[in-house]
Amino acid sequence: MTRLQDLHHPCAGTTLMSEWLTGTAGRSRTAVDALLQEWAAAQAPPGRLAQHVFLSLDGTGLFFYAQWTSDDDHLAWARARRTEVVSRVDALVPGIERPGLLRTRLVRSVVHDEKTPAGLFAVRAVAAGDVETATAPVPGLLAAHLHATSDGERTIVVTEWADAASQEAATGGDTGVKRYTHAHSFFDDHAGRRI
Repeated sequence: MTRLQDLHHPCAGTTLMSEWLTGTAGRSRTAVDALLQEWAAAQAPPGRLAQHVFLSLDGTGLFFYAQWTSDDDHLAWARARRTEVVSRVDALVPGIERPGLLRTRLVRSVVHDEKTPAGLFAVRAVAAGDVETATAPVPGLLAAHLHATSDGERTIVVTEWADAASQEAATGGDTGVKRYTHAHSFFDDHAGRRI
C-alpha cells in the first residue's frame, strides 16, 4: 500500500495538486485507465519526478498529486503535451470538470505511524497559520503533510489515515475535507524505477 512518506522526492521543487470531477465511479475508472495508458506509453517528461492519482471515496472524482523539479519544467511540458493527453481522455469521458491546478511546496510532514498501511487519504485547505490541529495525533491518523500554496495564504493538508472510519470519527464529518483512496503511481526518478 502506498504511503505519502514513500512518495517524497528531495529534488521536488514543486508539488502540483488538481481535481477532476467526473460525476460517477464508472467515468472515474475510465478516466484513470486512459491516463495510465497515456503515462505508460509516453516517455517521462523531463522534470517530472512522480505522478499519483487517487479516486474519491464516493467514486465521483479524481485527485492528482504530482512532484516536479520546478514549475518551469511543468509549464514547458504543459505547453507542449498537456492538451494532447487530456484530449484523449476527454474523448472517452466527455464533460470532466477541472476546477484548477494548485502549485504548492511541501513545507513539512508529521509522521505518527510509519508502518500501518494507509486506507484513506484526506485533503483540506486551512489558513496558513492554522495547521497545528491538522497535525495533532489522534487515533487512526498516520501522517500529515503540509503544503504551502504559491500565494502563501493557505496550507493544503494531505493526511493519511488507517481507514475511513477513524478519519470520520476524528473530524466529525467536516464537509471541507475531501477523501480519497490511492489508485496508481508513476515514478520518474531517472533511475529506471516505475510502478
